[in-house]
Amino acid sequence: MTTRAPFGSWPSPITAASLVASSTPVGSPRFVGDSIWWLEGRPAEGGRFTVVADGEAHRELVPAPYNVRSRVHEYGGAAWAPVDDGAGDRLVFANFADQRVYLHTGDGLGPLTPASVPAGEPGADPQLRFAEFTASRRDGEVLAVCEDHTGAAPERYIVAIPLDGSAAADAAALRRVTPPSRFVAYPRVSPDGTHLAWISWEHPQMPWDGTVLHVGDLDDTGMVGRVRDVAGSTTESVLQPEWLDATTLAFISDRTGWWNLYAQDLDADGTRALCQRAEEFAEPLWQIGTTWYRVLDDGRILTAHGTHGMALGLLDPDTGALRDLDLPLTHALPSGVRAGTGSPGAGLQVLTLSQDTTEGAGIRLVDVDTGTIHTVRRSLAELPAAGALPVGRAMDFPGDGGAVVHANVYAPALAGLDGPEGELPPFVAFVHGGPTGQARIGLSLNIAYYTSRGIGVVDVNYAGSSGFGRAYRDRLAGQWGVADVADTVAVMRGLVDAGIADPQRLAIEGGSAGGWTTLACLTDTDTFAAGISRYGVADLEALVADTHDFEAHYMESLVGPWPEARELYAERAPINHVDRLDCPVLLLQGDEDRVVPPNQSRKFADALAAKGIEHAYVLFAGEQHGFRKAANIVRAQELSLAFYAHVFGFTADVPPIELTRGAGRTP
Repeated sequence: MTTRAPFGSWPSPITAASLVASSTPVGSPRFVGDSIWWLEGRPAEGGRFTVVADGEAHRELVPAPYNVRSRVHEYGGAAWAPVDDGAGDRLVFANFADQRVYLHTGDGLGPLTPASVPAGEPGADPQLRFAEFTASRRDGEVLAVCEDHTGAAPERYIVAIPLDGSAAADAAALRRVTPPSRFVAYPRVSPDGTHLAWISWEHPQMPWDGTVLHVGDLDDTGMVGRVRDVAGSTTESVLQPEWLDATTLAFISDRTGWWNLYAQDLDADGTRALCQRAEEFAEPLWQIGTTWYRVLDDGRILTAHGTHGMALGLLDPDTGALRDLDLPLTHALPSGVRAGTGSPGAGLQVLTLSQDTTEGAGIRLVDVDTGTIHTVRRSLAELPAAGALPVGRAMDFPGDGGAVVHANVYAPALAGLDGPEGELPPFVAFVHGGPTGQARIGLSLNIAYYTSRGIGVVDVNYAGSSGFGRAYRDRLAGQWGVADVADTVAVMRGLVDAGIADPQRLAIEGGSAGGWTTLACLTDTDTFAAGISRYGVADLEALVADTHDFEAHYMESLVGPWPEARELYAERAPINHVDRLDCPVLLLQGDEDRVVPPNQSRKFADALAAKGIEHAYVLFAGEQHGFRKAANIVRAQELSLAFYAHVFGFTADVPPIELTRGAGRTP
């Protein structure tokens, strides 16, 4: 029997507290000997990350208060690695608070790199940061990417870190292996130890715009001598070099408009395409160390590829034949491969960080021959009832100028509940960050939190999104605040025209670059009745002055050259068009955000107050770019639902929100 109740007020079993209580961020899994280790978040401990080993009872290897998280490029990534295959629980990791590298053993842990907070400046940012640790050709050291802020301008290079701790008190014991560049990534030593491969790029490029793949000869001291540029340019993005043998290097390039796999024999001229398809074999490099393929011992390549998500396939590099694994995963990245262990007859196993529609994100062990999947660690400890979960479907919508806009649509869904007869549900547009991110279909409790209450969600892959080739990404070049806005509006128009969404109850929300698109949609269109910006960009000129080094020139590709296009920056910025806005706004912001500083949302709140528009500005203490503390995640989610209940007039199972028309304050 179906009960009818107002959209938004359905009695959902998914609470904001359950989102945190049952959700544990996991990532960066590795095979370590016969074990599996991975990175695991602790929302209840202020968002701390630790390294965990599998077993009958999962063992936490890095104790509190250490927080395994790098600040290289501010977005971090690749913050830990095993040493000597984990013998004696040996691993190295970057600690978030001081950005020093530590060696953990079964007997304890100690620093490997020097303290780098400027003397007399407690609370200042560490000047040396490290990530992407890999084995060196020399015993007693590891290689890593070093981000160095000690000079007049930041620079990065590959550095050798001694494992005996001698560099902990003497920075001179850190040995620079490569020449410096503005940005570097992917240090890879050849199997015979004679060459080092890595990529670099310079301002104003981002790594998805253009990078260069280098190969350097390693001398007896472990230093790079002669350097050759193998591939890449300011307009060709090359990612993830991996050695196929001592003289053959595989890599990913988007030279055809799609990130595909290639190989280069260092003893021969020319590059060989391993598999050319109108699909992506990589994604934008936001977090250092991200990988999309693994080379097997027999020479085959296990690779991720796809458009709306990534499937796993086995590639024969000699023939170009690619055989997909038959797996119920909507997105999967290979984190490691090994010969089968355990049960008799077990075949090749692949360790994945993956997503599906029933259990969500997690670490899974896949038997390549049988397709059997063993879940090592789910992000969600407890799964909600199936009747509270929506079914996502990929839809294409006609955009301006004949463009096709991709989006994933989730209709309201709760078993036994429906809305009032003849009434259409409210719909919220989710706009992802990046803006090169991608919305993929999978189990998301953030989406189910809304849909199980009777609020529809559409996850928009606007111009600039990844997964659909370079041309789709480049539609946003010079058009940020224009093409993304037009695409989002086109999707909402399509939902209304199809009779799926109530045109009077459309809302929009997003974080970071998605917050920018949210505010731009609110100030440039009359499509939406409400919007929520999470640490979103509002003032481009202020962002150019305040943002961190990794994105210091990003606006040049998204908007135009600075300062020559200053007038265009001012014209695009939502902060300068609040006079065109006439709907409630909720602003959520972390007070330690280095990527989008708090002054962005604060200035927008002040502008809303000056015009007398209903709003709330909430500043979360101790949060950076994205919320990691359990209490703050709960509060932000409940505030969001309460905001929509206030705007759309339904009763919600959360405390009401207090909005103001005057000076902004934290409710």
